[in-house]
Amino acid sequence: KKSVKRGGKGKGYKASSTKLTNKRTSKLAKQGKLKPKKKKKGWGELNQQSEIQNHHRVNGRDELVPEEENDLSDQDLDFYGTPGTASSFISDAKFGSLSKETVSKGKKRKKNIDEGEEENYEQKPRKLFAKEENIKSLLPIKTSHGVIPQMTQIKQEEPEIKEEMIEKSETATPEKQEELPTLTNIELYANRQEKLRARKARIAALASSLIENPEENIKKLKELRSYVTECDPDMFLTVRKLAMISMMEVFKDIIPGYRIRLPTEAEKAAKLKKETKKIRDFEETFLLNYKKYLEFLEMTCKGKLVEDKDNRFGKSGAELRPSPAASQSLSVLAAKCLCEILKAHPHFNYRNNIITVLVPHMNKGNKEVRDIVCDTVREIFRSDKSGEVSLEIVKSISRMVKIREFKVKREVLDSFLSLKIKEVDYDGDLVKQDGKTRKEMMKKMSRRERKKKMELLEHELLETKASEDKNKKIKMHTEIVQTIFHTYFRVLKSLHQSSLLSTVLEGLARFAHLINVDFFEDLFNVFNNLIDSGNLGYRESLHCIKTAFVILMGQGEVLNIDPMRFYTHLYNSILSVHAGVSSDDTSLVLDCVECMLGRRRRQISQQRVLAFIKRICTLSLQQDGHCCVALLAVLRSFVVNFKSSELLFDNETQGSGMFLPELPHPEHSNAHNTMLWEITLLK
Repeated sequence: KKSVKRGGKGKGYKASSTKLTNKRTSKLAKQGKLKPKKKKKGWGELNQQSEIQNHHRVNGRDELVPEEENDLSDQDLDFYGTPGTASSFISDAKFGSLSKETVSKGKKRKKNIDEGEEENYEQKPRKLFAKEENIKSLLPIKTSHGVIPQMTQIKQEEPEIKEEMIEKSETATPEKQEELPTLTNIELYANRQEKLRARKARIAALASSLIENPEENIKKLKELRSYVTECDPDMFLTVRKLAMISMMEVFKDIIPGYRIRLPTEAEKAAKLKKETKKIRDFEETFLLNYKKYLEFLEMTCKGKLVEDKDNRFGKSGAELRPSPAASQSLSVLAAKCLCEILKAHPHFNYRNNIITVLVPHMNKGNKEVRDIVCDTVREIFRSDKSGEVSLEIVKSISRMVKIREFKVKREVLDSFLSLKIKEVDYDGDLVKQDGKTRKEMMKKMSRRERKKKMELLEHELLETKASEDKNKKIKMHTEIVQTIFHTYFRVLKSLHQSSLLSTVLEGLARFAHLINVDFFEDLFNVFNNLIDSGNLGYRESLHCIKTAFVILMGQGEVLNIDPMRFYTHLYNSILSVHAGVSSDDTSLVLDCVECMLGRRRRQISQQRVLAFIKRICTLSLQQDGHCCVALLAVLRSFVVNFKSSELLFDNETQGSGMFLPELPHPEHSNAHNTMLWEITLLK
């Protein structure tokens, strides 16, 4: 208890029994009163004793095997003592190579381990305790009789040879790379032709398989598209052109007759039938390749060289550097491909994108591209029955003209003349039946009768018409005409000196029957100002006159407008028509004369008719044969319809005054005192 208190650990501290026993043992050991303990047999002695006591049956009875028989024989020692065998440590033990520390007792070994000391075999490298150090162990071979170890002898190189090799490697100069053999021009051409022939064959095979069965071979479309970005410097231009045309023909053949709608996320998550999923995968793959092909054509149209991401030749677009002529040929071909696709399938996806790409090329400096695009637009205007594609093109052209502040070429606005629009609706009465509009019919019906009649009319309309709905068509045409007139009126209002004025006047003459009544008065004021200014050529003047009289023949009959100024201007402009150089304006003169005299014969005086008949005969002497025949046909109709023209065939009749052809006013020229002597010359 006193020793416990001396510990100074506190009042509640108490030493364990193990500690007290250790203290007591240490005290007795110092005094020499501790009794020595008996030695315990180790694991090695126990195993040896158990082996000695093993029984073996000898001659039918159990006998103890003598201890001497367990010793190894000399043959076994030779085997196990050979370097490289599994138990070579026995020979080391025989020659005393193992230290005494390795066979020491367990307590001492444990003590050394606890103290951090290492055994001798642990300090040695991981090699067998053999006398020869140039032996290396290999993986053993396992057999039915046991494990057979494998050893090999390490070959040691002489250090002098290594040093010589190092010195040689340091002083050696780098070897020159082998130069490739130089090929002649004929060999280069033959090599190019061979590669080109292989490309052609592959492109043809891919295109044929896609056209034959597009659903099964749709994955080949990606490989075919890879050829449009060919980067082989020897033939990239030729291969790209072939691939562009081939893909255009493939798309023209396999594009479906409907617009493809991509599925939403909810539709993608839904479960589908095998056939439906196959169709959807085909549509998605087809639309993806179609979009990338159009993007390539767009970049090529702009003169940019599209590079392949997986370029196998290591040539970028900057290194290929095609000549300006080659780049221009690619642009022309790309524009042709876009135009062909738009003409063949104007209903399909990305139609607006194609139109947006092509319309700016209508005003480009490259005449070849400009003519291709303008011809395509005119052909679409003539063949479009519904008006949807035409409306999008017209809106795009109008937007471009406005952005460029009307600084465009006349071919851009000339394309509007190819539109075939005969009917528009500004009031909403789209369809007339039995001379009555739909609104008038609906006013006399009750609500129930109106609903039934509407259903019946719509049903009959859909059954009897295989073409587009007429209401929708008229609505589209109305919007087209409004967009065109908006562009025309802006030119007339602010750009009297513009080169587009003749085109605008020609367009107004072409669509004069479609102009809204609200614009009539303003238009006539503009026409009068243009004629009085004297800045118009005879062709522009003829267009002005034709537009004015087409308006007066239609809805403008209710207007109180005196057209005398236009008669006078036409009478003076006829003598300015080309005399046989070009016959393009003759048809325009005939239209104007027909509008002014043929359709308004009850509103024209006798002196005016005779003056115009004489002027037409004079003009016929200056034209080619076919134009002269057309003028004589018009002259015959006037002679038949106006009986007063007999005065021009009678030589004896005389009136007051003398014929004055140089006067600008036909009323005062005294045409009744002249003769049609031109007819005698025309015989």
